[in-house]
Amino acid sequence: MTSEKMVSQIKEWLNEAAGYIQVSLTNKLTVSQKSNRTDLVTNIDEEIQAFFIKKINQHYPNDRILAEEKGFDTIDSLKGRVWIIDPIDGTMNFVMEQENFCIMIAVYEEEIGQLGFIYDVMKDELYWGGKNQGVFLNEQRLTPPKDVGLSEGLLGMNAYMYGKNIYAAGEIGHASMGIRVSGCAGVELIAMLKGSHIGYISNLSPWDYAAGLVLLNEFGYQYSNIEGKPLAFANREYFLAATPTAYTQILENFIRR
Repeated sequence: MTSEKMVSQIKEWLNEAAGYIQVSLTNKLTVSQKSNRTDLVTNIDEEIQAFFIKKINQHYPNDRILAEEKGFDTIDSLKGRVWIIDPIDGTMNFVMEQENFCIMIAVYEEEIGQLGFIYDVMKDELYWGGKNQGVFLNEQRLTPPKDVGLSEGLLGMNAYMYGKNIYAAGEIGHASMGIRVSGCAGVELIAMLKGSHIGYISNLSPWDYAAGLVLLNEFGYQYSNIEGKPLAFANREYFLAATPTAYTQILENFIRR
């Protein structure tokens, strides 16, 4: 089971990793392409992931790990205890803007999210929480946002989905108060936790959403793949999360029509 000790350890690891990242921004990054010129990885992504893996192996040697880089990007199941890590979510932002990126860590036990951490490194804002524990910004407990409909709020959106109207993303965006595109799943999930966005539609991998799901659960948000089916925690998939009212409106009026 997760514990206060584990929470404290993860916070310490995040602080140490964030300090390393901030120092790295004063040095030259080594940037490589993965699948295409806009799918980037840096030496810092790989080093931060290796740092977390070393810590987990030292303290929890029987646990398993799913992470974005270096051959850790697949897992056969979420049985047992699994750590899901995105060392730098929003690598393009990290490289080009040096802000609007996050570290994300989740702990799942027997397929159920137990702990989630989303750390906006440059703002020094850690959104974290756990199953039946609530959601916190640093050490301040947050209150759940209001459940409002699609026409009453802003949506985080994947730019390509919006531009190509994939799964009616363009129409959904027009039906909302407007869309926002940050290029970072962690930033978008934070916006939902703050109540400044009512939902998020994108194309994500498990490490992009695992930590956020733990926190969204605590606030009663609904989430699934874009067709309303459970998320697979394997490969990339179209992702939908929103307030209960907006989620139902999106599925019934745009996806399943």
